[in-house]
Amino acid sequence: MIIDAHAHLVAPASLYAHRSNLIVSSGQYGDSFRAKVTDAELQASADQNVAIMDAAGTDVQLLSPRPFLMLNGKARWNDIVDWTMDNNDMIARTVKMHPTRFRGVGSLPQQVGRPVDSLFDEIKRVTEELGFVGVLLNPDPSEGTNESPPLGDPYWYPLYEKLCELDLPAHIHSGNCCNGRETYDEHFMAEEGLAITSIYRANVFDRFPDLKLMISHGGGPIPFQAGRWRSHREMARAAGRIPKDAPVFDEILKKFWFDTVVHSKLSLELLFKVVGATAAASGPSVRARAAGSTRSAASPTTI
Repeated sequence: MIIDAHAHLVAPASLYAHRSNLIVSSGQYGDSFRAKVTDAELQASADQNVAIMDAAGTDVQLLSPRPFLMLNGKARWNDIVDWTMDNNDMIARTVKMHPTRFRGVGSLPQQVGRPVDSLFDEIKRVTEELGFVGVLLNPDPSEGTNESPPLGDPYWYPLYEKLCELDLPAHIHSGNCCNGRETYDEHFMAEEGLAITSIYRANVFDRFPDLKLMISHGGGPIPFQAGRWRSHREMARAAGRIPKDAPVFDEILKKFWFDTVVHSKLSLELLFKVVGATAAASGPSVRARAAGSTRSAASPTTI
């Protein structure tokens, strides 16, 4: 079975027109101003996606919202919540239209400065009501303005505890970038690298050994630069800053899961050499578990 572990919702234009109305109205129409997308519109988008999957040989896609179109940062909290729920609802409806081809990965309502437990209500909804198999986590809801703590910070620990409690994987994927120095593509890569190194430095997996994190785009720059982090680790060991029996960097790197969206055969081969490949299925829903989680390079749904 070929599983596309990193795919995003294909939806009609009416969904994204609603996003513009939501932002511009600034609460004009009250809170819970939710998207209206007809079944016929959504069915056409879902069928289009299945046709692409068939052409590429993909059996199952794990669908999440398009990260760069989510509302994070300093947007109105009610707008963030409504737009998050809109996207997750569209995914749930898409899954029902093709239940053997799709699984849901839910977005979370993230706002700068808000406690991380504000994500828990939507986690509960997407797992208990919508039957999703994972969540999409933006490691930088501040969108490049340096107001979000890195993923190794204790701010995130209640979320990690919740994910372990539910045995729920998180797909690490940043969103938009508004600092003027980066495009969202460049921001993706920077945040993927920082996600790995900040979690590594903070020994997060020692605290949460059952935590399942999939890093987007093959881990960004880290697998390519593993030697640099390996040497830093060994210098710290030689200087007595870490125990002599502490795991080497490569062992820690293998605790992460990675998608294979690297757009290059040579890069993919390197990823397999550095972190290895494995996959597994869990219960009635298929979960991509590591770098061997194959995706279809022909699919336009992943960026």
